[in-house]
Amino acid sequence: MANSTKPLTNTQVDKAKAKAKEYNLSDGGGLQLRIKPNGSKTWLLNYTRPGTTKRTNMKIGDYPDIGLADARLEREKYRSRLAKGFDPQEIKAEENRKRAEKGINTFKHVAEQWLKVHIKKSGITDDYADDIHRSLVNHVFPALGKRPIHQITPLEAKAALEPLEDAGKLETLGRICQRINKIMSFAQRNELIEANRLQSIAEDFKAHEKVHYPTIAPTELPALMEAIENARIKPVSRCLILWQLNTAVRSAEAAGAKWDEVDYENKLWNIPKERMKKRRAHTVPLSTQALKILEEVKPFSENREFIFPSYIDPRKPANSSVVNMALKRMGYHGKLVAHGFRSIFSTLLHERAFDSVVIESALAHVDKNTTRDAYNNALYLEKRREMMQFWSNYITAAQTGDVLEGKKHLSLVN
Repeated sequence: MANSTKPLTNTQVDKAKAKAKEYNLSDGGGLQLRIKPNGSKTWLLNYTRPGTTKRTNMKIGDYPDIGLADARLEREKYRSRLAKGFDPQEIKAEENRKRAEKGINTFKHVAEQWLKVHIKKSGITDDYADDIHRSLVNHVFPALGKRPIHQITPLEAKAALEPLEDAGKLETLGRICQRINKIMSFAQRNELIEANRLQSIAEDFKAHEKVHYPTIAPTELPALMEAIENARIKPVSRCLILWQLNTAVRSAEAAGAKWDEVDYENKLWNIPKERMKKRRAHTVPLSTQALKILEEVKPFSENREFIFPSYIDPRKPANSSVVNMALKRMGYHGKLVAHGFRSIFSTLLHERAFDSVVIESALAHVDKNTTRDAYNNALYLEKRREMMQFWSNYITAAQTGDVLEGKKHLSLVN
């Protein structure tokens, strides 16, 4: 007849006294309570390790931290795994490792890991990466940074972000909600959390109404050109304004232009990917007027690295805010910003029936289809050359107050 072990009772476990030597009380199924001479009591699981004949003990926990009922639940969990060939000690070691990782994986730690991957995958600029990190440092890390990411609740996150809503900073709030969502999704993909509980966090706040950059209609260019002509600004600043207007690039791209980026032979400006917002190299066909601007600025910077050097330190490029500051002094505060030049460009060329795909290519708006995007960029270069000359012709006509009429007019200035 097989030997059987009588299960323990709570009273037996509680009243078990220490002896001169440690001893075990068995509950059956490998579960044992070890009582040491100092009176401490520890639950053990005695079993045969898979693939061997060797018996071993694994600590489940201490009594009374773990009671009899919980010890039995742990025994059944590990015996179930053991029946499938898994070693309980290896399972417990993995559970301990995950618990330790959860302690290390604070929101801040995971957010910084996500940002590294995001920079590499998306190819965002250093400035944009710094902007993302700064927004987290200022608005998220103080409240959530040290919290284990798996413990953060929606109510906790909402409380951390409410000051932004109270301050009316809804645009910033919207961006941060998006970033938190991406960080939590990153954590879920890497099995640091079971589910993204902050996926809908933005729904708890007021929606931001997108405000477009102030701009003017193409027909208002004559007044702008007159203001630029009469403005009391330094020659390099005036050239930078006209350069950004004629090339329709972003402020940082214009201000950081370098002489070695200009291909005079082919009349092209080749901006490397490191200086582009989307981290993709961009080529701008240079109109006759754009080339003339380069000739005008040469006496001030021909021997410098940057076409439009800083007045404070000529070894550095002009500040990207120079054009915006000049526009404010000209009376365009709240009416037009430098980025608005691109809107004027787009509006006019769409009105004059230029291909919208060619216009988007000129504005360096990246097609999500990367293969098509690279193909279009190469295919439309000559079409863009014609279009950029048309745009510069329109600007020249605006300088005389005679803006171009008709569908297309390309012969005014060549």
